[in-house]
Amino acid sequence: MTVPRILRNGAAYLLLVLGAVLTLAPFLLSLMTALKTPLQFASQQVLAPPAPPTVANFGELFGGRYDFVSPIVVTAQVVAVILIGQLLFSVFAAYAFARLRFPGRDALFWVYLATLMVPQAVTIIPLYAVFADLGLRNTFWALVLPQLFGSPYAIFLLREYFRTIPADLLDAAKLDGAGTLRTVAHVVVPISRPILATLAIITVVTHWNSFLWPLVITTGRQWQVLTVATASLQSQYNGNWTIVMAATTVAILPLLVLFLAFQRHVIRSITLTGFR
Repeated sequence: MTVPRILRNGAAYLLLVLGAVLTLAPFLLSLMTALKTPLQFASQQVLAPPAPPTVANFGELFGGRYDFVSPIVVTAQVVAVILIGQLLFSVFAAYAFARLRFPGRDALFWVYLATLMVPQAVTIIPLYAVFADLGLRNTFWALVLPQLFGSPYAIFLLREYFRTIPADLLDAAKLDGAGTLRTVAHVVVPISRPILATLAIITVVTHWNSFLWPLVITTGRQWQVLTVATASLQSQYNGNWTIVMAATTVAILPLLVLFLAFQRHVIRSITLTGFR
């Protein structure tokens, strides 16, 4: 290996290490702060490790004063319902746009895809007015209905993948007497598991971290989601940052477990869809 190549590889690895440090630093700082007592946080440097570490913040977080179990349960329920709806409706819509022929198919798809350009702030007030008129404000269905029936990004992602499925495979299913629903369920979905796993991770992360719409449409603690509950700790309890960082760590942990469990499918979907 020549010296210039060694220098180029060294520079590349150095940049990757710096990028990893910048990415992981906020998570490590959150965990370190969560393991400190309020006195340690006030008296030590921010980057100083906890000495000794304590889990008292996590115990207090799930105790009677903060009741952080309820927001986790509500968030998990909301994400689960949205995930099922997103996968179900997005698969059928994407298959229709990719494989079925009907008048105005492409025009309708691109018009629908153009809604990605509309900021959430533009639609949130009309959407709030609609749900308030329907009497659904501060309900579970107000949290899930706006995202239940698919999304432009999900349909676009699945459509591009479905277009790569060999037509001969679908024709063979039709020759065997399979209709559209059976073809989707028994042919398209099984061979699309990597991209569906990727979409599932994206959907879970997006709606697990959703903040603005739950903040606007709900009041009180009954339907308070994790992000809103975490934000309320800063104002309601005078910015107790050790408790806030403990809540942040709890919120991040399920997403890390989810990614570690499905990272093989994500990498495979990136390879199969040709993204580099």
